Amino acid sequence: MIPRPIKLSPSSLDLYLECPACFWLEKRQGIRRPPPYPYALNAAVDILLKQEFDRYRAKDEPHPLLVANNIPARLFPNQKLLDVWRNNFEGIRFYDRQLDATLFGAVDDVLEFKNGALAPLDYKSTGSTVARIYDRFQLQLDTYTFLLEKNGYTTNKKGCLAFYVVDKANGFEDRLPFKKEIHMIDTDPAHVPKLFEEAVALLRQETMPPHRPDCKFGEWQRLTKAFI
Repeated sequence: MIPRPIKLSPSSLDLYLECPACFWLEKRQGIRRPPPYPYALNAAVDILLKQEFDRYRAKDEPHPLLVANNIPARLFPNQKLLDVWRNNFEGIRFYDRQLDATLFGAVDDVLEFKNGALAPLDYKSTGSTVARIYDRFQLQLDTYTFLLEKNGYTTNKKGCLAFYVVDKANGFEDRLPFKKEIHMIDTDPAHVPKLFEEAVALLRQETMPPHRPDCKFGEWQRLTKAFI
């Protein structure tokens, strides 16, 4: 039985694109993929960054990372509203009456430009040598832009990724050093409604769709079928 009401997030849409079968199993039947090893360090960095950015917001001062990269924006000043948008159980949301479904997302932060336009800002910490902008990051910022616009805000069709890349060249010395980078990317919210509609329609189907050929979970299922 499909859960009511339907609530999807950027990660839900990403799962739908990655494998419709895994998406259908999780969102309709409550059967999730086995979880990966928890990213406790990433979560800790995320909390610390929110605290750091909030300190500059409280002082109405630009964050040094924005200044160093010549980004002409300030941190979204409404801390109380931002706290709602950050909440995984609240977030910034849009209820589509025609679909009878909600799309929502929990942002890390939001930038406000001089013309009043907003842009989502997302923190990314990584142990990789190079910061990479994956498709799921693009979808995440596209969706946040769509949600901001549906909530009556003007956007500049931009998204900001603040990367904190572990600096492995300068030793540990009881502190984890990071290299900091900001990437401003174009966002395209126009494709989000169709993607949302397709994902909701799939959840209302009674029959499970096939796994994508490259889905490792579907491959595991196929290989173990003979032994179950």
